[in-house]
Amino acid sequence: MEYEQLAGRLRAFRKLKGYTQHQLAERMGVSVAVLGSLERGTRTPQVKLLEHIAAALEVRYEELIGDTYPAGKLPQADKEGS
Repeated sequence: MEYEQLAGRLRAFRKLKGYTQHQLAERMGVSVAVLGSLERGTRTPQVKLLEHIAAALEVRYEELIGDTYPAGKLPQADKEGS
């Protein structure tokens, strides 16, 4: 798994969902520093943490780690669902 790509996808999904780093870190139960290091790709996440992140973002695990949507090319947020 390319952690740099994962970092970009994590950041893109967070922004797509409209969360600040602080808000998402709170939903995940981790510090902003941990989330920031994940978004920079400087921390190697365990599978359980990735599953927790996907749940907090309300996306499928496969979308978070896979190539369903290339980083930077995520679908537009559904304005009615936001």
